[in-house]
Amino acid sequence: MKPLYILALGLFLFIFGSCSDSNEKQTQERYRPVKYQEVSYSGIGQVRSFNGTARSDKEINLSFRTSGILTVLNIANGQSVNKGDLLARIDNSEAQLSLEQAISALSSSKANLNTATSTLDRTRTLFEKGSASLSDYENAKSSYASAKANYESSKRSVEIQQKQVGYGIIYSPSNGVIAAKNVENNENVSAGQIIAVLNAGSFMEVSLGLPENVINRVQKGMEISATFPALQGKEYQGVVNEVSPSISEGSATYPVRIKLLGETSEVKSGMAAHIKFKFAETNNSEVLIVPISAVGEDSKGNFVFVIEKESENVGVIKKQHFKVGVLSPIGFEVESGLKAGQIVATAGLQTLLDGQKVSLK
Repeated sequence: MKPLYILALGLFLFIFGSCSDSNEKQTQERYRPVKYQEVSYSGIGQVRSFNGTARSDKEINLSFRTSGILTVLNIANGQSVNKGDLLARIDNSEAQLSLEQAISALSSSKANLNTATSTLDRTRTLFEKGSASLSDYENAKSSYASAKANYESSKRSVEIQQKQVGYGIIYSPSNGVIAAKNVENNENVSAGQIIAVLNAGSFMEVSLGLPENVINRVQKGMEISATFPALQGKEYQGVVNEVSPSISEGSATYPVRIKLLGETSEVKSGMAAHIKFKFAETNNSEVLIVPISAVGEDSKGNFVFVIEKESENVGVIKKQHFKVGVLSPIGFEVESGLKAGQIVATAGLQTLLDGQKVSLK
């Protein structure tokens, strides 16, 4: 009986061990496979890309210096205009009436001045001949001075009222194209309200903001290349036209303007642009890079799923926050929180969990 018992026991242990190995393999196979990539240094210091917005180099905001109801509006989007063209007028009948009254007062004061001048000339002649007293002569001079002061005041009043009338009329200040129309005729507009935008420039430019770690490497006249998502397949050349020495208000970037070269008729104001800078080699061009697809964001900031290997093919997910730097053509620069050599998941971040085991592919 003992041989049979030993044989049965051995058979049982063999079958049980086989099942355990099979279950272990199945468990391992059920681990979710993930794609991953190593965090590493890369010499990408020569190229940087930044986003900007196209605009005319000279944009003029058109507005009235007084309020009123629009009665004339000769403006349409895309309309070409010449310098001096009447673009808009508001109902300025009160200012016009004041101007007419000022002109009438000027005419009256001019007539009084002419009378006072004649009286003074006549009285001076009589006084020199002894036919008029000194007091008569002094009174004539006083009347002339008063009439002249009233006349000068009336002239200034006419000039002021003419300006008031002019504040309700907009003539094109330059040749150009209407880029935006913000009102309709018969609307009540206020002083300073922008009713339209006039593109009066001679070339197109791109405005953008650059961070502090790049701005010192940008100089006026530096060559760049520009692409526009709306104009697929087309690349434009340009040069840096302006570099601001201070950070723009409400932003952590320095304003820069790019002048586009060549034919740019298809580039319209407001189009999004991608500007590529090619910087010279530097001694510290090696920076730590994490792939774009590996970076997520939550309420605490940017994070990656670091994979800590348990074996050659199995790893454990660990959610790790880090400080992200600028975006380069091949990934985000790492300012702190990650080390070279760490491996990070690069796909399916929405479905990964902290502490989850995964199969490395």
